[in-house]
Amino acid sequence: MRFLDILKLSLRMFKARTMRTLLTILGMSVGISAIMFLVSFGYGLQRTLLQKITTSDALVSLDVTLGENKDIKLDQATIGQLGQIPDVIDVIPALELAGQGRYDNITLDISTISTGPAYLKSEGLKIEQGRLFDRGDVREIVITKAVAQVFGVAPEDMLGKAMSLTLFTNPDAAGRGTSVDLGTAYTIVGIGEGAENIVYLPLDSLGNITIGQYTKLKVKCRSTDVIEPVRSAISQLGLTASSISETIDQANKVFRAIQFVLMIFGMIALIVSAIGMFNTMTITLLERTEEIGIMKAIGASKSDISLMFVMESTLMGLLGAVGGVGIGYVGGFVINILINAVATRFGGEAVSLFYSPLWFVMTVISFGAFVGFLTGVFPARSASRIDALDALRYK
Repeated sequence: MRFLDILKLSLRMFKARTMRTLLTILGMSVGISAIMFLVSFGYGLQRTLLQKITTSDALVSLDVTLGENKDIKLDQATIGQLGQIPDVIDVIPALELAGQGRYDNITLDISTISTGPAYLKSEGLKIEQGRLFDRGDVREIVITKAVAQVFGVAPEDMLGKAMSLTLFTNPDAAGRGTSVDLGTAYTIVGIGEGAENIVYLPLDSLGNITIGQYTKLKVKCRSTDVIEPVRSAISQLGLTASSISETIDQANKVFRAIQFVLMIFGMIALIVSAIGMFNTMTITLLERTEEIGIMKAIGASKSDISLMFVMESTLMGLLGAVGGVGIGYVGGFVINILINAVATRFGGEAVSLFYSPLWFVMTVISFGAFVGFLTGVFPARSASRIDALDALRYK
C-alpha cells in the first residue's frame, strides 16, 4: 500500500469515532499541559531571579574584601597591586558608612555607599527612576526606593529634590562614631531598586574625610573567561574574592532540581493520559479486526497494518502535545495575570513567572508524539499477527 493510502486510513478515526478520538487527544493534552505548565513555572522563576541579580557588568566583576592576611589593607596601594593583575581593566573602591539623611525636616537613619558610577553598574543596581550620578558631579546621589517610601513620598517625586547627609566615621561597637556633616545638600538624580535604606554618593564628595581604607573593592575583568585566573591572583595577595557567577551557578543547580521535581509531577499526569490512549488503541484493534482481515485478504502486508496503527497513535500523540502546549501556555498566562494583579494591589512588582524556551516547547511536542508512538506499538504488532481467515470470522 502507498504511504498516502495508509495515512488516509489512519485519519478515518476522526470521522468514524470522532468523540472518542477527541477525548483521547484531550486526555493527552492534559498530561502534556501539566508538564508544560509546571516546568515553564520553574524556568520562569529562574529567569526572573537571574534578571534581578545580574547585569552584563556584574557578571565580569569580583567583590574583593579582606581575607586572613591582616597586614594588607584595602587602600590605594592595594588598588595599584590589583590593577597590575593581567586581564583586570578597572578597580573601583567603595566606602560603606552609617549615616543620616535629612529631607523635608525628616531625619532618617541610612546606610551610605560612597563610590563611583561604575561600581553601581558592576553591582547590578537597576535604576527605576532617573539616572546614575555623573563622575564629575560630586553633589548628586542615588537612593533606593525604600528611602522614598520611608519619607512617604512617591519615588518619582523625589527626583531633583535636595537631601542633606551626615556620615559616622570611625564607627564604634554600636555602629556610630564621629559624625561628619557633608555640608551642601545633595541632589537626588536616581531611584534604584532595593528594600534597604541605602544612599549612593560619589566618593569625591567626601571632601576632607580621611579614608584609611575602603570597605570593599570591585574588580572588573576583561571577560567571564578570565574570572577564575583573576580570582586566584587576588587570593595569592591574601584577599578574598567572590563573584556573582558563583551565586548564579548555585541558583541554576537549585532550579534544575526544582524543574526535575516539577517534571516528575507532570509525568504522572502524562502516564495516566498514555494509559488512556493505549486503552483507546486496544479497543480500536478489537473493533477493526474484521477490517484488518479484509485488508490482508486483498494484499495488505503486515508492515502496512502495523504502520497504520502506529501512525494513528502517533498522530493522536502529536495533536495532544500541540494542544497541551497551547493549554499550558494559556493557563500560565492567566495565572500570571492573576498573581501580578494581587502583587501590584499590595504594592509589589509585576513579573513574568512563566517562561518556555523554544527548544523546550519543541521537545515537549516531540515527546508527546513519541509517547503516542509507543502506545501504538503493541496494538500494531497484535494487528499485524492476526490471521486473515480468523479476522474475517470475527464478530
